[in-house]
Amino acid sequence: MKTRTLVFSVGLLSLAAFGANAYDGTNCKAPGNCWEPKPGYPEKVAGSKYDPKHDPVELNKQQEAIKAMEARNQKRWEHFKNTGKFVYKVD
Repeated sequence: MKTRTLVFSVGLLSLAAFGANAYDGTNCKAPGNCWEPKPGYPEKVAGSKYDPKHDPVELNKQQEAIKAMEARNQKRWEHFKNTGKFVYKVD
């Protein structure tokens, strides 16, 4: 029983310590948009992987895969509607 009380007490102390340093949401750019970087973080990180310099072909791959999937599903649905049997590979 003492161990459980000790663990609970340590948990409360760590929660209280975290709560003292928690962000209070006072510097909001817009309602609900209260994110702000840590102090000293630069406004723009030059040369990071998050710069908008991505190849449009690479960005378009997922959309193309989704279009192909929808076309396959349409063929499967048409075959099922006409025959009453579901076939995974419809050519």
